[in-house]
Amino acid sequence: MRSLILLLAILGLVGCMKVSDMADGTREQLSDAGLLDHSDTRRASPWRLQADSFIFIAQGHFVPPGSAYPRPNVVAEEAFNGFVEYFPMVRRAKGPLGLEEAMGEARSFGAHYLLYARFASADDRIGTVVEWEDQEALDRLGRDRGVIQLMLIETNTRYLVDTARIRNRGGFLTMHDNKPEDQIAAPLQEYARSLIGVSR
Repeated sequence: MRSLILLLAILGLVGCMKVSDMADGTREQLSDAGLLDHSDTRRASPWRLQADSFIFIAQGHFVPPGSAYPRPNVVAEEAFNGFVEYFPMVRRAKGPLGLEEAMGEARSFGAHYLLYARFASADDRIGTVVEWEDQEALDRLGRDRGVIQLMLIETNTRYLVDTARIRNRGGFLTMHDNKPEDQIAAPLQEYARSLIGVSR
């Protein structure tokens, strides 16, 4: 009788939650525990954009300090991939640009906003046998880390609408052959969702 009551209670609790919610919760718990990639986004403003906003995305020339050398335009590329799902009118620069160059291009395209990004720091730790053979340093073993900085600027007024800082950390289960730039796609897409005000 006890086992029947326990089974009914478990089924009742499970019935209150969708499988996708349980999977999202499990993923969050594993990333918090350090087993999966984890990111933390801090926004300066709760500003929301309309879905028909035209956004031009560019990345600065800044090369992050540390042992990693990410592709020169990787943040702009990944931001474009994340934003295009939520903002139909989005373009990106073909290569890194200075802020004034990026603002000029954004205005020439008629964009309402410029999303200007930079890879502030990147630490590519040893995660493969090949990397170990190259470096052979115990203190370099571990999970990759990185920081992305974003500025959202209104092109007509040059008003700084929002700034954001995204900190990424690799997970123990995902550290093999992983680089700091491999961790930025999901948080950039999450930032796009937060700008338009949707949860998933």
